[in-house]
Amino acid sequence: MRHGNGYRKLNRTHEHRKALFANMSGSLIEHEQIKTTVPKAKELKRIMDKLITLGKRGDLHARRQASSQLKEEQYVAKLFDILGPRYKERQGGYTRVLKAGFRYGDMAPMAIIELVDRDPAAKGAADKARVAAEDAAEE
Repeated sequence: MRHGNGYRKLNRTHEHRKALFANMSGSLIEHEQIKTTVPKAKELKRIMDKLITLGKRGDLHARRQASSQLKEEQYVAKLFDILGPRYKERQGGYTRVLKAGFRYGDMAPMAIIELVDRDPAAKGAADKARVAAEDAAEE
């Protein structure tokens, strides 16, 4: 019987797992597409779908619940200002997991997890803006 086996433990403690998924959720919100291992991607899909549902609700209680799970306020702001309205009409299934071969070092199965109807320009936009700001400061 598999009672009480509700999620993947990923060989980590509760605190480590909580921090891992907080960081991965923030990265997925920021870039709208990330590459990770298949088990992590499948577990992150459950977490992200719940966060986007909070973003769709948009009230203060939902914002505080999302803020308690995400590490930075900029991720909460994007979740409620951009992603919530984007998926207002969608009834679920906000993320997709695509298999992406195997990692070179240890042959771990890799996957790409992305938001459905994502903005292709969002991936790496923050890094490009940071580099441009550094170049402008040097000149």
